Amino acid sequence: MKIHNYKTLEAKRKALRRNGTAAESVLWKSLQKRKLKGRKFRRQHSILYFIVDFYCPQEQLIIELDGAYHSDLVQHNYDLERTKILERLGFKLIRFENKLVFEDIETVLNQIISKFQ
Repeated sequence: MKIHNYKTLEAKRKALRRNGTAAESVLWKSLQKRKLKGRKFRRQHSILYFIVDFYCPQEQLIIELDGAYHSDLVQHNYDLERTKILERLGFKLIRFENKLVFEDIETVLNQIISKFQ
């Protein structure tokens, strides 16, 4: 069963790439072109009907960046359910607050590396 990059989400994925957050741009500079331990990352990749911020196929690792709206109770509960579904499919998921990306990118990168096999 195909679960990656449904054609119906292609336009939305492209729009999200074009209009990414500042935190996504900062992290992407460290992930793109296999800069982090030679791992390939994809930006705004879809799995089922979820679009994740970053995805490393080799590690089955999803990275999500959370802005202020993720602290909203409804959004928080949605994020928890989404995480459970993705983990049941065998993916590892790691979340960072945007603030941490700006203030301590090295810690973010080291935590990502710690999830590698």
